[in-house]
Amino acid sequence: MIKVVSFTICPFVQRITALLEAKRLPYEVEYISLKEKPQWFLDISPNGQVPVLITESGSALFESDAIAEYLDDAYPALEAQITAEQKALDRAWSYQASKHYLAQCSAMRSADKDTLIERMEKLAKSFAKVEKILGEGPYFKGESLSNVDMAWLPLLHRANIIRQHTCFDMVRDFPKVQAWQSALMATGIAKASVSDEFENKFTNFYLDEATYLGRELRCCKDSECQQDGNCCSQDDCCRCQSDSRESDCCDTNRCESSDVQNCCDPKARELTKSQTSNCCSTNSGC
Repeated sequence: MIKVVSFTICPFVQRITALLEAKRLPYEVEYISLKEKPQWFLDISPNGQVPVLITESGSALFESDAIAEYLDDAYPALEAQITAEQKALDRAWSYQASKHYLAQCSAMRSADKDTLIERMEKLAKSFAKVEKILGEGPYFKGESLSNVDMAWLPLLHRANIIRQHTCFDMVRDFPKVQAWQSALMATGIAKASVSDEFENKFTNFYLDEATYLGRELRCCKDSECQQDGNCCSQDDCCRCQSDSRESDCCDTNRCESSDVQNCCDPKARELTKSQTSNCCSTNSGC
């Protein structure tokens, strides 16, 4: 059986496990700590990075781009009879995603608003590029999933989690990307391609008190609030983001679905306006 060596929240690994899920190939995952990398891992990973994929014959492959190509060469592709030109285009658009994985990670770890806005610029430009080429969907190339979808899934999955837990939406200015994101999340591949503890570890790291998103914009920090379900769910408090009649963002202190009109924090609204004006214009390993 294929084995993937990973650590819990790596987007480069999720690209590979998402592709395995989409191809319906059986595999297992072995998680390691990147702070205490075992020697056996260093022996098979020249760069000391994940993912590493151990093939059914026992060969250890590294670099997510190379692993993705191997999975297409060794197993049935997601798309049949694809031309050489289309393969090249797919690789190019996949690279547009993977080269921004670390940019997204850096943005989410921003300690203040200005840093977040600055770091979002490259990511927003990438979303703007793909917004221009997306068709009617639901996926990148239409009705069928492709390797490009799997390459963008880690970015869109993380943006989705951030939106659910804060009033910050990385793709709010890109309606086609939003629709694509929703379609990919609906497949269940995002959830299936990560561990059961992924979201908890992800939010603990990217939405802690050291980050602007965690300190200033995170909804429902209080555990009782999280448990009673009365505030800041994506469907309730943050509904004001998608309602053009309301203000832009969600109040981190008062977020009740019965009173959406009062669910807007000036501090968060200021961030969103800055984000929109400065970096959200529509005009490979961990």
